[in-house]
Amino acid sequence: MGAQWKAKHKDLAANAKGRLFGKLAKDIMIAARHGADPAANSRLRLVVEQARKVSMPKETLDRAIKKGAGLTGETVHFEHVVYEGFAPHRVPVMVECLTDNVNRAASDMRVLFRKGQLGTSGSVSWDFDHLGIIEAEAATPGADPELAAIEAGAQDFHSADDDGVVVFLTDPTDLDLVSRALPAQGFTVLSAKLGYKPKNPIDPASLSAEHLEEVEAFLAALDANEDVQNVFAGLGG
Repeated sequence: MGAQWKAKHKDLAANAKGRLFGKLAKDIMIAARHGADPAANSRLRLVVEQARKVSMPKETLDRAIKKGAGLTGETVHFEHVVYEGFAPHRVPVMVECLTDNVNRAASDMRVLFRKGQLGTSGSVSWDFDHLGIIEAEAATPGADPELAAIEAGAQDFHSADDDGVVVFLTDPTDLDLVSRALPAQGFTVLSAKLGYKPKNPIDPASLSAEHLEEVEAFLAALDANEDVQNVFAGLGG
């Protein structure tokens, strides 16, 4: 599951596409505050590439850019709020929200965490490293992720899945620097963002099938919330 929890079942992932577009639209609007031209705005360029990769409609993408850049006359204001606590069976969780209504988000989190335990600030974050997380794939045959990590200045790397995606981990302040350096090492950057990696991940095999299903259902409910942008769970594998 890695540092960031993602829906792993195809049917669940398909049903979540609309929510994914909504999350990406928020990222696009925030990135577009620094300019509407992806060529001159590296943060926007990366998010736009992510949106295109998951086939976000061009109209939706363009509208988010214009709205974020203030070209539509609308005011865009999202606050970044982080909640921490435990999923069922004491699995630590970090939840990042981008919301235009902090009171609504806080109320929703209290309800969602009834099946787990909502913690106070610092109650769980100590067990996570705050890092730059870059997903990339080899653009040239034989590209070596270990050499690329060293040359680009990443702290570490690991394989994300069976599709050839490699996750490079960086110091938070080096995220943009490493993102810019990886293409020269033969890797195409798919996404680059700050996130959380568990220091002591729980092995899913240590949970019964029933307990793991309860944790998955809890994480899916969090991810489905309109204000939730990212969910990071302390699960290994």
